[in-house]
Amino acid sequence: MGNKMSARIWFGGAAAGLAALAAVVGWMREPRQYRASPPLTAALDQLRLMPNAISGTPPEVYFALGKPYETTAFDLSQGKRLYSWFGCSACHGEGTGGKGPSFIDGWWLYGPSMVSIVASIRDGRPHGMPAFRNRMTTDEIWQLAGYIKSLGAYTASVTATARNDEKTGRPAENRAPAALLFNQGPEPLHPDQGPTP
Repeated sequence: MGNKMSARIWFGGAAAGLAALAAVVGWMREPRQYRASPPLTAALDQLRLMPNAISGTPPEVYFALGKPYETTAFDLSQGKRLYSWFGCSACHGEGTGGKGPSFIDGWWLYGPSMVSIVASIRDGRPHGMPAFRNRMTTDEIWQLAGYIKSLGAYTASVTATARNDEKTGRPAENRAPAALLFNQGPEPLHPDQGPTP
């Protein structure tokens, strides 16, 4: 009887310890904001583009939030979902290009900055890129832009994008420094295209 009682106490203590550990791990997770507040949305819409529409400055609130659309796994996975839902792969493939430009070839026509990518998605670009301003929320546009930027990133990241690596020609940026494995091409061939990532 004594052994059964001590075993129950031990298992009860172990269960309580596991529950406490689960609570601590849950508390440490990154917070998820499922819907951006209207003031935040209005602030994120205040992009300042350069006159040539290549690059610019993100809104100050983006820095105050810690660049969440580039650094949180939740936002990157939402961006991947949106990439599929809105049919981006019909033109851009799995980032490798097609009718639309590639995101992993090292050349960004309008620059690799988040502002340029957001502006391209929101406002569209000449020669075939449609505007998604009326089809997506501001939050979704920034999530999709974060995912697209991660496709063409050259630096290692600790945030996994859940990218399907078998469909691309190089390892994911969170698994290997892709710049060492990637031929960036001769710079004089694309002087009219924006800066490389």
